[in-house]
Amino acid sequence: MKDRSAIQERYLRDTLPVRLGGLAANLSRIKSFAAHEASRDAVESLIDESKYFIEWTAADAEVEVSAELVELQIQFAQWQCQWTQIWSDPVRRRQVAEGASVWSKRVLEMSGLLNKVVK
Repeated sequence: MKDRSAIQERYLRDTLPVRLGGLAANLSRIKSFAAHEASRDAVESLIDESKYFIEWTAADAEVEVSAELVELQIQFAQWQCQWTQIWSDPVRRRQVAEGASVWSKRVLEMSGLLNKVVK
């Protein structure tokens, strides 16, 4: 992520549910890209970007949502600390993909976007 201030400004224009939806989409991308060994840099970038999305979102969310986002932030930090070992081990990389999938569903659920009535 190069120019964070421009990205942050654009990101914060969205409503909280849309921001959470964007975070859920990033997590889904992590799951998908982790299946391909050549996607290491893309996954690493998505994790980094997602950490900023959480930072920019948590303060505007309800306490319960913020607490879960902090848990996700910790998960990202743990992945980053062990990134070389994770990426070189297909089993651990698959675990990251599965974890990202679980978190994606949870964050999408927290967003409330699934409950919106489309007209």
